[in-house]
Amino acid sequence: MPRGKSIAFARIRAEVIRLVALIPPGKFTTYGSIAIHMNVIARHVATVLSRLTEDESASLPWHRVVSADARLSPNMDAALSRKQRRLLKAEGLRIDKDGYIQDAETHFHVVGVRRNIRWSEVGE
Repeated sequence: MPRGKSIAFARIRAEVIRLVALIPPGKFTTYGSIAIHMNVIARHVATVLSRLTEDESASLPWHRVVSADARLSPNMDAALSRKQRRLLKAEGLRIDKDGYIQDAETHFHVVGVRRNIRWSEVGE
């Protein structure tokens, strides 16, 4: 029997979506930056973004989240990677042939300082 989603994961998912929605056009952040702010691991952030619903994907600026080295993920589906590149370029970011965002310091969005939170205990 499959396990249900945990309450902690539901809270993490909601916070990832909230934070990604706050990234302004022309800026980007990293999976790790969001993770550090939330006191989770980058894989949690990546998992949430990889499982967005079609509606969430259409309305959330998921394309503004990249790898720690300001690079579009080389592991992403090729069509999705092309879409991410196109969306970022439309917002004024320059990306080299290897997928690295140029002048990254200028375009980096700081999520915030690390929060001291344990997701399994929030609101309990």
